[in-house]
Amino acid sequence: MKIIRLQTILVEVWVFVKVHTDEPGLVGLGEGTVGSKGASVAAAIEDMERMLVGRDPLQIEGLWQMMYRGPRWRGGPILCSAISAIDIALWDIKGKEADRPIYQLLGGACRDRVRLYAHANGPSPRAAAENALHWKEQGFTAAKTGPLQVVDGVIRLPESLIRGVAKIQAMREAVGDGFDILIDAHGQLTPTMAVEYAERVKEYRPMFLEECTQPEDLDALAWLAARVQVPLATGERLFTKWGFSDLCHRHLVNYIQPDVVHCGGITELKKIGTLAEAHFIEMAPHHAQSWVSGMASVHIDACTPASVIQEFPAGPEWQSDLFASAPNIKDGYAELPTQPGLGLELNEAVARRRPYKPQLRTGWRWPDGAVADN
Repeated sequence: MKIIRLQTILVEVWVFVKVHTDEPGLVGLGEGTVGSKGASVAAAIEDMERMLVGRDPLQIEGLWQMMYRGPRWRGGPILCSAISAIDIALWDIKGKEADRPIYQLLGGACRDRVRLYAHANGPSPRAAAENALHWKEQGFTAAKTGPLQVVDGVIRLPESLIRGVAKIQAMREAVGDGFDILIDAHGQLTPTMAVEYAERVKEYRPMFLEECTQPEDLDALAWLAARVQVPLATGERLFTKWGFSDLCHRHLVNYIQPDVVHCGGITELKKIGTLAEAHFIEMAPHHAQSWVSGMASVHIDACTPASVIQEFPAGPEWQSDLFASAPNIKDGYAELPTQPGLGLELNEAVARRRPYKPQLRTGWRWPDGAVADN
């Protein structure tokens, strides 16, 4: 069996790839979505076609090494996401060829189902609390929200921070004690803001406070970890096992959050999970794209002991039309996939009705007009 071509498909802001083989009907589906960079990732995927055509799609580890190490220029969100998309598609092919779900080819299940968390945002503390309660009533046991409450895209201190803390208080009062609240700082706090924020929210027992510092400086994260008493998490903007090695070795966070669409795909996410397990750190994979990303993560969660919870936002309603099947979610948990491969097939007719929409993420600003991290 050989790879004969790669096909990129852009659907609004999502970037998909289909890896076609010379076996009739045997095609793999993957995703490499990067916010605001869809066209760049699609071009990177297409550029890799010349490396892959004629190769055996079942030799996934060798193809991963070739894609990552061969060109010499390595890493970053664009190249790693392109590799991730192709890697997911190769695992989809391998599962279909073996007539087994992907996690069965990676050692089999180590749990009966995968715990999920939803998103509970809102323009006010009350709205966020109502959203969290909605997900609790749907059977979920955890939901995540942002740290600040910002008006007109401008961070004003201390108002934005105080209103953000009030949101967490309102959510805790709405859902009670038997429900986890996760907070995604999204790089929007300075280290000093993060210390104050963590001190103010600790009484509401967040499961973790995510991405309080920028990924370029692990020492800033170490400085923060020494000063706060809430669990910390990070990792959605880190790539490959090498990006997580020092983070885990230094025990700077309680949870790591690699994203299967960015970190290097299924091949690399499994290795990162093993790295976390070796350091007694828990894993909560990031997911903010389509069901392709979500299902790829669920396959890893199913067979990786360090994985304890999976991000799984609702997504647009039309997503159910885009795929021939849907994740099986029951009472806030994903049931283990039963279909061969990834378990999803993309409907290209629906995809064509939703063409690529270039996205420009402007983020927030400070009162003087300076750009804030986002």
